[in-house]
Amino acid sequence: MILASKLMSIPETDFVKSFEIIIQLGAILAVVCYRGLKLRSWELCKKIVVAFIPTGIIGLALYSIVKHYLLGNTSVVIWSLLIGGIALIAFEKAHTEKEAHVGDMEKMTYKQAFIVGLFQSLAIIPGVSRSAATIVGGMLTGMKRAAIIEFSFLLAIPTMAAATGLDLIKNRDLIHGSDTGLLVIGFLASFVSALIAIRWLLNFVKKHTFVPFGVYRILVALAFLVL
Repeated sequence: MILASKLMSIPETDFVKSFEIIIQLGAILAVVCYRGLKLRSWELCKKIVVAFIPTGIIGLALYSIVKHYLLGNTSVVIWSLLIGGIALIAFEKAHTEKEAHVGDMEKMTYKQAFIVGLFQSLAIIPGVSRSAATIVGGMLTGMKRAAIIEFSFLLAIPTMAAATGLDLIKNRDLIHGSDTGLLVIGFLASFVSALIAIRWLLNFVKKHTFVPFGVYRILVALAFLVL
């Protein structure tokens, strides 16, 4: 979104930065519609809370730094894309999923959940993929790809809800009546596009490695570095 704003020559004002955070809640609402029934499991909900704790603490502590120095910084985004792409390819080449790995997200341990949360906290850096970070973190702890992918999508619900709520509280004075329409349009566009994409995306990432995503990230980063 930061790079899209750059391409469209949209100034990175405080409102635009808040806009880029808030509209992601639309995509998360799509996850609730598609996978919300799984949250009926109390055991799973507790593990989601444990996984959210590191991001909640780090995000709250570093909110001002992220908002004012990282969000809108295209250099940070580009280098995150490039380094992250290389890291994802290297990880996929080195990682081997074993039969003994946990194949049910409800059977993951609280320690695994917490480590996944630590990996998620890396996504406070713009350009770092939250879902990729959590999935890689889970696989490194001994989770099977399909199980951690499901968990990653569910973990996005409290994470983005908290990020949106915090930003609205911190920047409520920046959002005026005329901005409400923009937020509603962005929210709806995010919700609808995610609702259309999520079923295909979940099936794709369960059956494929992150190598294509890594290559994509590298190509995008190089394109922006050149241009």
